[in-house]
Amino acid sequence: MILHSIDSGYFKLDGGAMFGVVPKSFWQKSIPADVNNLCSWAMRCLLIEDGNQLILVDTGMGDKQDAKWQGYYYRHGDGELVKSIRAKGYSENDVTDVILSHLHFDHCGGAVKWNSDHTKFEMTFPNARYWSHSEHFEAALNPNPREKATFFKDNILPIQEANQLFFIDKVAEKPFANIETLTADGHTEKMLMPKISFNNKEILFIADTIPSHAHIPVPYVMGYDIRPLQTMIEKEELLKQASEKEWIVFFDHDPFYDCATISKTEKGFVLAAKGSLSEFV
Repeated sequence: MILHSIDSGYFKLDGGAMFGVVPKSFWQKSIPADVNNLCSWAMRCLLIEDGNQLILVDTGMGDKQDAKWQGYYYRHGDGELVKSIRAKGYSENDVTDVILSHLHFDHCGGAVKWNSDHTKFEMTFPNARYWSHSEHFEAALNPNPREKATFFKDNILPIQEANQLFFIDKVAEKPFANIETLTADGHTEKMLMPKISFNNKEILFIADTIPSHAHIPVPYVMGYDIRPLQTMIEKEELLKQASEKEWIVFFDHDPFYDCATISKTEKGFVLAAKGSLSEFV
């Protein structure tokens, strides 16, 4: 097995929205904000080569939306999904599976692209099975008012129409030998969190349950979560397991670090180590 951190670019979101009720005086020490209170966030994906499978976890926001919409999120950085995959020595045609942690635009937008003359959508990874959870897919098609602005049918329906959509909870056999998919319901309905077994280590793509190293404290919950109290329960249990079992936690949005390990102290959970993926695996 070979693991690669994939840079699909950065974007900006309001710091208050990303940290909920936590005062700025606390979180800005770790994640600085600009004059408009916007913070830069990565859209980090994970590429896993395991035998005959090349598995991509998440796809960033893509570039289907018009320039005005893109401007709302201040897209920046040199990272781009396909370019980053090619830089690792692969082609988009090589990808056999895409696990979408959830269908918010910044996690699934790169799964679908315009064709060459911008007349219809096509799959960015034409040979891949795209994996979601059936209950999450239903929630994305019929969103609650809180999430409505983050689910775009242009990101979702073309996958189904291309007959490349599969539900991880509906298959009889486990599709991946070395990946277990955990679920969480605090951030959104049935978000997938792949846990990869690799060289006697376990790496958890923790998705938006803990989007960055600055979100380790249990009360540091995003304002975007549909069930913030549920997120706190899920975080505490995952952090407990991560500290006891020495899991490597992979962050999707952290602007500085790919991964971290967790320790539990008298004051709660803290970072034991943080850095790039290559430093851990």
